[in-house]
Amino acid sequence: MAKLYFHYSTMNAGKSTALLQASHNYREGGMQTYLLTARLDDRAGTGRIASRIGIGEVADMFGPEDDMFVRIAARLQHGPVACVFIDEAQFLTKAQVWQLARAVDDLGVPVMCYGLRVDFQGNLFPGSAALLAWADEMREVRTICHCGKKATMVVRRAPDGSALRDGDQVQIGGNETYQSLCRRHWREAMGDSSG
Repeated sequence: MAKLYFHYSTMNAGKSTALLQASHNYREGGMQTYLLTARLDDRAGTGRIASRIGIGEVADMFGPEDDMFVRIAARLQHGPVACVFIDEAQFLTKAQVWQLARAVDDLGVPVMCYGLRVDFQGNLFPGSAALLAWADEMREVRTICHCGKKATMVVRRAPDGSALRDGDQVQIGGNETYQSLCRRHWREAMGDSSG
């Protein structure tokens, strides 16, 4: 039975690595997968999902204007797909998450979404909020703070290393821009030391 999955975490938890490994496992078993990534994030190159550890794969891209149900249905016209994988799922719109749910229900194809849960201000991304509400299964991909506790938050750093408190929700970047922290150290970085 097909399901909609949401694998979520902070930055640098290995979400893309897990996605690429899962897709590889299907393909190694002789099954086809369909990979999609956000057009907005081209750090690995246009139309490419890549991990910090050096593995990568070509993927179709999506933007906010795309109907994900239509995209998946069109791909299925070219042959069976054992699973659809979506990287950077936080950039999905609420409507697109519903389209993915419809694809699972009506087309019978599993969809595995991988993305961030919260932004640098501790707020849910729209795509993540919809996935948390509608996914059949959710799995946390864990990473750790510099103190050794589980990291659940991410801080955006200015060029001078200070924590930014304001700005657009979306700013593409990697280790030079973001740091995953536990809530306590995120609060300290954001200047929230009140009780």
